[in-house]
Amino acid sequence: MKKIGLTGGIGCGKTIVCNIFKLLQIPIFDADSEAKKLYNNQNIIDEIVTLFGDNIISANNFIDLKKISEIVFSDAKKLEQLNNIIHPKLAIVFDDWCLENQHHKYIIKEAAVMIESGAHKQCNELILVTSPLQIRIERVMLRNNISSDEVLKRINKQMSDDEKLPFVKNVIYNNEIQMLIPQVLELHQKFSA
Repeated sequence: MKKIGLTGGIGCGKTIVCNIFKLLQIPIFDADSEAKKLYNNQNIIDEIVTLFGDNIISANNFIDLKKISEIVFSDAKKLEQLNNIIHPKLAIVFDDWCLENQHHKYIIKEAAVMIESGAHKQCNELILVTSPLQIRIERVMLRNNISSDEVLKRINKQMSDDEKLPFVKNVIYNNEIQMLIPQVLELHQKFSA
């Protein structure tokens, strides 16, 4: 089974590309969703509270993800420390998930910070979904109901597409000019061979 990583910056369209692969019956490991589940683990909650303090606990005694986001998107050191808690545990979850899906020709692991976290090392190949900056800003503003300044702050915390290109073999252009489905189908044929 081939393990294909799919990455791209915030607002580039990773979700729509993954949805097309899902229609082709390809299992998708959504690393961001799986990471959020880890925030319900008491051992991880304890580690995060040690790092950030009790004020990041919500009224229902779970981690307040909005507060965490505000902190880590303003402090690179805190983001790195949080990633050092979450990413090794997420790698174990991914390995277990792969065992459950090993009968497929290939699977896709989708993550925004695939290269930054080192998770690309678990994959045979990477796909980069790329989109023009202005389109990305508009998408995230609509989706998250945040300002363009807040979107840019998040974009600037991530690796640029140019920095990611040396790691990838495949690029999907989500630019409202090139059609997505033919690009996905071409990669599907490649990975299914």
